[in-house]
Amino acid sequence: MAVIHNTTLKPTKTELLTGWLPTRPWYRGGPDPVLEKSGGFRLDDPEGEVGIEFIVATDTTGPGRTAYLVPLTYRGAPLEGAERGLIGTLEHGVLGTRWVYDGCHDPVLVTELLALIEGRAQAMAQSVSDTPDHEVSRSYSGAPLAPDGSTPVPADDADGTRLPAPHGAALHVHRVLTPVADTPPLPAQGALGHVATGWPGPDGSPLRAVLMTLRPA
Repeated sequence: MAVIHNTTLKPTKTELLTGWLPTRPWYRGGPDPVLEKSGGFRLDDPEGEVGIEFIVATDTTGPGRTAYLVPLTYRGAPLEGAERGLIGTLEHGVLGTRWVYDGCHDPVLVTELLALIEGRAQAMAQSVSDTPDHEVSRSYSGAPLAPDGSTPVPADDADGTRLPAPHGAALHVHRVLTPVADTPPLPAQGALGHVATGWPGPDGSPLRAVLMTLRPA
């Protein structure tokens, strides 16, 4: 299980994302977002080497408060072949320098995300060690998912990020989150699987959305 350290980060995660988000084709805001970390969850790396986190980062500059999904991985050394996915580095008060990646470029995150969708991995609380996050829901109907561990090649466009998945399927990462009324949020018609969760709105009421959708070829 991943250990959550209560320590300093320089820069903070939201500071690191403030310069990166406006460079993405799916970003909807202005050049200077004001971000707050609204929610999310973690996954455990079975090898205990890579930090895996899914952050809901909300841009508070407009009345609509746009929420973005940012999958991140934290590594103690650069990931060879994933230079395009590097967001930056931060100094962790316990672990030292951490290389921070857009997790869609990291094979460890993609492998564990598919395991979550299939039901072989457990979503974990974002800020508490060794604690499952039962707010995260998932579904899958299909053949066993067995990723090959190769470095993923994500495709970003205005609608989000798409990743190739086993059996010719495509994993769609919804970068701009659209809250829905369903509890829990349900996958789109025809989807093979999905992941969904909630986070507190500005008035404390829960917002919920589908984060990832696995679609057939």
